[in-house]
Amino acid sequence: MTVKMEDCSQTLELNVIVKDEEKEEKIGTSVYHGDNVEALSSSKEQKQEDLKAEMPHHCPHCEEIFPKISNLQIHLRIHIGEKPYCCSDCGKCFRTSTELKVHHRVHTGEKPFSCSYCGESFSQQGHVKRHQRVHTGEKPYSCSECGASFSKQENLKRHILIHTGEKPYFCSYCGKSFSKQENLKRHQRAHTGEKPFSCSDCGKSFTTSTSLTFHHRFHTGEKPYSCSYCEKGFAKQENLKRHTRIHTGVKPYSCSDCCKSFTTSDELKVHQRAHSGEKPYSCSYCGESFSQQGHLKLHKHTHTGEKPYSCSVCGVSFSKQENLKRHNRIHTGEKPYSCSYCGKSFTTSSTLTVHQRVHTGEKPYSCSYCGKSFTTSSSVKVHQRVHTGEKFY
Repeated sequence: MTVKMEDCSQTLELNVIVKDEEKEEKIGTSVYHGDNVEALSSSKEQKQEDLKAEMPHHCPHCEEIFPKISNLQIHLRIHIGEKPYCCSDCGKCFRTSTELKVHHRVHTGEKPFSCSYCGESFSQQGHVKRHQRVHTGEKPYSCSECGASFSKQENLKRHILIHTGEKPYFCSYCGKSFSKQENLKRHQRAHTGEKPFSCSDCGKSFTTSTSLTFHHRFHTGEKPYSCSYCEKGFAKQENLKRHTRIHTGVKPYSCSDCCKSFTTSDELKVHQRAHSGEKPYSCSYCGESFSQQGHLKLHKHTHTGEKPYSCSVCGVSFSKQENLKRHNRIHTGEKPYSCSYCGKSFTTSSTLTVHQRVHTGEKPYSCSYCGKSFTTSSSVKVHQRVHTGEKFY
């Protein structure tokens, strides 16, 4: 019994020890042992940190939300201007190591991303994606106002300004505003006089690359735009549009004073001077003013005696191109103006007009002395000599 008691007491004692040890394990791994207290504490902190990391993180500057605190930290560099990653080649700094890595390819020439359609290489994966839309025709960015689609997001942003009327780019010289930054740059060249695009053939400079392209066609003779009616070629598309109106008869520009219509806005502008009396072009020799620059140029020939238009057959020169055209009909025998009454043809429209008075009986020129009427102004002059006594010779 004593042994048994001893055994029992040992057993009881052992059980107590084991239970105490188990209790210690459950509680004590963190409570009673100094080392374990720190372990539990750090474990709890880690859990709190993990939970915190999973919570959404708000930017205090712009209220943008980020799933990870690391993303927020990178984002905050936009507001504070911090750029800790600098290029060892040029010193330019960036907000992220990824941006720096991409920038380095400018120096190395590395283009690790290739188009699966044509094999063209790019330094950034985003550039490949945009490029591939040329092949696929994909336009993932749509305008909510009119439904127009675009392959690039920046093109959609520019398009939306058409609907909003927003013009965020202002000229520092005159205050004029523009919806596109490139339009502002072009405009400012009018103030600065900058002409960065030069012709390699003649050295002439231009404010835009488009103007240089058009100019080059004068040297090459290239006329890529052809009329579908007469196949005449043009260097500029807008010139073809204007020309096509000759065939279609479209005259989209109307005068608000007399409702007369014109094929071009320039023609309308010139016509409106007939109503306003504006004559912006003055002769430097005599001061006479003209509504059109071409008229001034022709007028100056009377002062200079210049006759720039020469007949290739007989060498006779003229101050006006239309006079040369009329003269050429003497050699060619061409008579493009036909009488609708008798079919007789004439070399000039004025000769036809005088002839038609034979049929109509019209006599628009009257003698100021006796009132007698005549078909031509020259006939009146001859007749008036009867009254004045002026001799014919």
